[in-house]
Amino acid sequence: MSNIVWHNHKVTRADRAANKHQKPCLLWFTGLSGSGKSTIANALDVALHQRGYHTFLLDGDNVRHGLCQDLGFSDHDRVENIRRIGEVSKLFTDAGLIVLSAFISPFTSDRRMVRRLFPAGEFIEVFMDTPLDTCEARDPKGLYEKARAGEIKHFTGIDSPYESPERPEVRIDTSVMDVDSCVESLITFLTNRELIK
Repeated sequence: MSNIVWHNHKVTRADRAANKHQKPCLLWFTGLSGSGKSTIANALDVALHQRGYHTFLLDGDNVRHGLCQDLGFSDHDRVENIRRIGEVSKLFTDAGLIVLSAFISPFTSDRRMVRRLFPAGEFIEVFMDTPLDTCEARDPKGLYEKARAGEIKHFTGIDSPYESPERPEVRIDTSVMDVDSCVESLITFLTNRELIK
């Protein structure tokens, strides 16, 4: 590592953000499988894009196809998966983007690790606080059924814990809120924080 030197760019992250008329941030969607992370993140991405903002969405399954395809689901690999996502998210915010990430990220320590990468106010934890029975009833990928049958081990919410955020910036329960309401609440939050106008 002694041969590796950090190079400062002449165009700063503030310059890039000013060019885009927005403030960079990371919205970190966390919650059980089926809680609505990808659905709401996608809908917010569309809404922000339609308003002219520069965004990028990182989805758990998509990232596993490329950047993290060498990782499994051991405790070590799960931590490394989140670490890589955090580092990539930081690069995107350095480019002035609003980043949306949709990962179960069940452990407080992992989410805290990513939060530490960002200046104060730029990491926005969005807790998809949808009850387990609702998530399991949806079971869009059939994963809960397989986990209950013992076909999938260490499945979050069944035989592996999910550590709920204690003080998320935003809390959403898709069992009582529709997609439009969720997006509107997030747009309002971003506006009130002056991340968008």
